[in-house]
Amino acid sequence: MTPNTLPQRLTSTIIIALAFSAPAWGKTPVASGTGGAVATISEPASQAALAILNKGGNAVDAAVAAAATLGVTDPFSCGVGGGGFMVIYLARENRVITLDHREVAPASFQSDAFASGGKAMDFDSAVASGMAVGVPGTVRGWHDALDRYGTMSFKQVLAPAIKVAQDGFKINDNFVALVKENEKKFALFPETAARYMRDGKALPAGTVLRNADLAKTYRLLSSGGVKAFYSGKLAQAIVDSVNRPPVAAGVSVRSGQMSLADLANYEARWRQPVRSSYRGYELVGMPLPSSGGVTIAEALNILEGFDLKSMPREKAEHLYMEAARLAFADRNAYLADPEYVDAPVAGLVSKEYAARRRELIDPTQAHHHAQPGDPYLFQQDPSVPLRPASAAKARLLSESAHTTHLAVSDKDGNIVAYTFTIESWGGSGITVPGYGFILNNEMTDFDFTGPHPNVPEAGKRPRSSMSPTIAFRNGKPAFTIGSPGGATIVTTVLQTIFNHIDLGMEMPAALNAPRISERNGQATSIEPGFADSMQARALERFGQRWDASAEEIGAANAIVFNPDGTVTAVSEGKRHGVGSALVQKRGH
Repeated sequence: MTPNTLPQRLTSTIIIALAFSAPAWGKTPVASGTGGAVATISEPASQAALAILNKGGNAVDAAVAAAATLGVTDPFSCGVGGGGFMVIYLARENRVITLDHREVAPASFQSDAFASGGKAMDFDSAVASGMAVGVPGTVRGWHDALDRYGTMSFKQVLAPAIKVAQDGFKINDNFVALVKENEKKFALFPETAARYMRDGKALPAGTVLRNADLAKTYRLLSSGGVKAFYSGKLAQAIVDSVNRPPVAAGVSVRSGQMSLADLANYEARWRQPVRSSYRGYELVGMPLPSSGGVTIAEALNILEGFDLKSMPREKAEHLYMEAARLAFADRNAYLADPEYVDAPVAGLVSKEYAARRRELIDPTQAHHHAQPGDPYLFQQDPSVPLRPASAAKARLLSESAHTTHLAVSDKDGNIVAYTFTIESWGGSGITVPGYGFILNNEMTDFDFTGPHPNVPEAGKRPRSSMSPTIAFRNGKPAFTIGSPGGATIVTTVLQTIFNHIDLGMEMPAALNAPRISERNGQATSIEPGFADSMQARALERFGQRWDASAEEIGAANAIVFNPDGTVTAVSEGKRHGVGSALVQKRGH
């Protein structure tokens, strides 16, 4: 399959042209072939994964190599200072397992950490602080994935990232824009400002950026393994940065209370995935504490009762938005860390509950705000017998939209869909001195005030929206999809699936189509230029309305497993500076 032969069904020729125009920096957002495949937002990261595959590594090895390199080239969205979720398909065993290495709250964390006298503190002030930093899980996740399902060592898979960090890479316009967006935050922390700015301003595009400190950190992991991160000098440096943030003269930010024991005691979790079906596909996604798998399953179950293929596109998209609205009402009300909250997951993903929720949709008119339903009536899991006195108030929280997602498959058919993050663009803003990585601000993913399932608690993992997903058809992999974007991750993955399955778009077109993110707020999030489009005006006739501000939504990556045995890797054709899709050549 090549871009020139893709059908242009149900999407505009303008979108297709944008998706396949010559990308910047030599990257190609679509590639097809017969070997292993990788799709990331970074050419060096995709090349790192391909190099590992070419050396005989499997999809898990290649995913860690790509992730480590993304920590160099995309340091504001991910890295060893954060955490994430990995969905792994083991072809020989025909089995899917998920790895939760989400950050956790330190043992000292209190439920009122972000509230004083019951009043939530300013979100931006909470982000740029030591208190916002959760115990990082990324390195533990990489170790556990490699140890159980990989074939290579840390030393082997980190080698490409070390080279990129040591030799440097040219920063592009997108990188510069992210620094400009964070100039105020980065200026608070001299270690961060010195690396990414000059005289208080972002470095110009084309600058070769090196990170010898991060190369040193990766070498420590190469020689000392996972213990080198969670104990010893590096662990002490993390704790010191959290508890006494290294700020500029005259600056004060709130400190945290992290201990060496918090790091030493951190554990990743192997969890069973969320499974659902949709129009002949089996969808396998991330379970709690990620809300992605459950919310996508519920929304698709609601949509399944409509004959979308027979409808005009605008009516089908209206129904997609209304289904997302209902699913988000439930997501906001019930979902949180399963080790702290007995969420009614079985009820939420049941077809019968979806049928009840579907009855609330008006095919001709938007509702604008949905109330949570009562999934407990459909709860077949006897371990969740209690219904709360009243469902928590459903609300649209300020969830940062800055993460990264990668997809890798190997020649043997193994697949990794991996989303990981440091939360906001630039995380907390705190770079660990001498080690070259930014610490997360994941604790701000908790609800600042309660009562609510997602309030802060010691040792708890904040609810996430990360949604790495693998779809199967007739028992075989059909495609994998995931994206960054905070709460918009859920709708990006949901809409891409809807575009691909219901609107009949080939994956590149489905992924590059304008994103519409309805999350049960006062208005729907959209991208620049959408409000003036014919598509928007058609949806406005159903009463849909748009957020006054528009910004790029997500930066998705996918792999399609074609019926003829070939694979097609798909990345962004225009967002985030254009993505990078690569497929192995014959002979590997």
